[in-house]
Amino acid sequence: MALNLPEKTLSKQQQTDITRISILAAQLLQQHGAESRLIEQTSVRLGLALGAQSIELSVSADALVLTTLYQGACITTTRRVHDRGINMQMVCDVQRICVMAEKGLLDAAGVKAKLTKLTPMKYNRWLVIFMIGLSCGSFSHLFGGDVKVFLMTFIASACAMLVRQELAHRHHSPFINFAITAFVATTIASMAVKYQIGNQPELAMAASVLLLVPGFPLINAVSDMVKGHINMGISRWVAASLLTMSVAVGIVMGMALTGVGAWL
Repeated sequence: MALNLPEKTLSKQQQTDITRISILAAQLLQQHGAESRLIEQTSVRLGLALGAQSIELSVSADALVLTTLYQGACITTTRRVHDRGINMQMVCDVQRICVMAEKGLLDAAGVKAKLTKLTPMKYNRWLVIFMIGLSCGSFSHLFGGDVKVFLMTFIASACAMLVRQELAHRHHSPFINFAITAFVATTIASMAVKYQIGNQPELAMAASVLLLVPGFPLINAVSDMVKGHINMGISRWVAASLLTMSVAVGIVMGMALTGVGAWL
């Protein structure tokens, strides 16, 4: 025999808390590089799991607008979104909290506590610099460069990554960051061409700037447009294109400074 359990009711304050928690989850996801469909689905699932009847979310390039509906009462809130860098660990942690709420392991207070305590894990900066240098150097070797070309590419890309980290730490514009980083990488790598270091020194100039390819933003842009978030996809596509232009400007400035005009 089925039991008729009383339906859970929400006060205005509880609905407000759910609204704030849901948009906090969406804000964390967008700040760390999640695609728009994932942001929308996760915030809706979280709000419904906490007791709301309906969740409506509008995602734009720099802001989020979320509305919860419960028994005819609507509560809407807006949050600005600031880029915190791509971090899939944060995205996975938010999704994990959402799943725990759906399974009834966390209430609204527990979800809020866990979301506010989330902090992005970061690798040791010197390890990142070494791995970036190694990866770009490996590309130059795969393209046909010898050991000397590999070493020049490693030095150029590692120094460029160090500059990129320092500029990001000081919160400079990503466009200025990419332009200066490309300038540093090209200037150092062009010494291989100027002094004919290695069998194909031009490869060092090409491979040393591969760390600046905005692959993830471009993938998200296409994914957003394919899945119906046209405005968001176009915004991300434009941002990725501007980053690419910044890299091109930095490369040209480096080549003009060193007088090296040959690049593949």
